[in-house]
Amino acid sequence: MGFLVLQEQDRTEHVATEKALAEAEKHSWVRIPRYDCTPSERLRIILSGGQPHRASEWADAPGRALEERLAEIAQEVTLRGQAAERRRQDEAEAARQKRIRWEAAMEQALIRYAEAYRMRHLEAQEAAWRQATRLTQYVSAVRTRVEAMPPGQARTEAEEWISCAATTVERLDPLNTPARLPDIPNPRADDLKPLLGHWSPYGPT
Repeated sequence: MGFLVLQEQDRTEHVATEKALAEAEKHSWVRIPRYDCTPSERLRIILSGGQPHRASEWADAPGRALEERLAEIAQEVTLRGQAAERRRQDEAEAARQKRIRWEAAMEQALIRYAEAYRMRHLEAQEAAWRQATRLTQYVSAVRTRVEAMPPGQARTEAEEWISCAATTVERLDPLNTPARLPDIPNPRADDLKPLLGHWSPYGPT
């Protein structure tokens, strides 16, 4: 909160001197004020900031000096301070609850991300297995044809091709390696955005 203490002024009709009147008549930019302001013995206190409860300004008044209202001013400061503290606590609690909901959403998004990654890995393995199965059948058919060939250069080259092809197919077939869960890579923010609904992957705000 802010405190502003002002000394009030009294305003009286301005009486221009002959010299001032002559100057004003001579020069167009000379302005004669209508009033004179002089400091008074009255004070005014203005309280700013916070949530007003009863008043924001207090001043000396006829029959009641400003110092008689200091208790009222102090109470107003206390009430505004208490209201500000309640608001701060409410905002802190709302932020805490929001973070809890965001963390829960992030946890679910990470679970769904991992599940989707495992599914893509499984589908890729299934596709590799189907490809390896087709290639195995093809290599087997080629081997049957080559076995019927007479000995010679052509058969030797064909047998070398079969050996190379069989090695490649064996390496492609996922059934030739022990089954294990894939390592889940750390997700990027763009990976999580579709899984978070209205939440941001960068934080609850």
